[in-house]
Amino acid sequence: MNNYETVFILTPVLSDAQMKEAVEKFKNLLTEQGAEIVNEEDWGLRKMAYPIDKKTTGFYTFLEFNADPSVVEKLEVNFRRDERVIRFLTVKQDKFALEYAAKRRNNKGDKRHAAHPQAAENVRSKKQEKAEPVETEVESNEKED
Repeated sequence: MNNYETVFILTPVLSDAQMKEAVEKFKNLLTEQGAEIVNEEDWGLRKMAYPIDKKTTGFYTFLEFNADPSVVEKLEVNFRRDERVIRFLTVKQDKFALEYAAKRRNNKGDKRHAAHPQAAENVRSKKQEKAEPVETEVESNEKED
């Protein structure tokens, strides 16, 4: 099995529910064919670099998965048949792209704290405090006889 990543752009005239339905269709297609989805990112509605079919925006979705080459062929045939898909690109990852993708996945959680380094440090220290068991002794007011 090889590692692949695919980005596809859905037409902007879809509602939020229709967009999610289309993404689920392609995810289900992958899992039914025996692929393992490693990462999924919804990049949302973005402006495209140039108009495609007189549309300047589109819903971008990124999928990273492990599959056989025959699965990729079936996925791309379904991309071509579905009129909701404007463009798609599927790339086989080499070892360097695989390492970069793993780093990107791991750093995705820390990205929200990047704007405020002090806040990120506070979150890390709070996580450590929660992880360490706290032992406290309770003093009683009773005298021992």
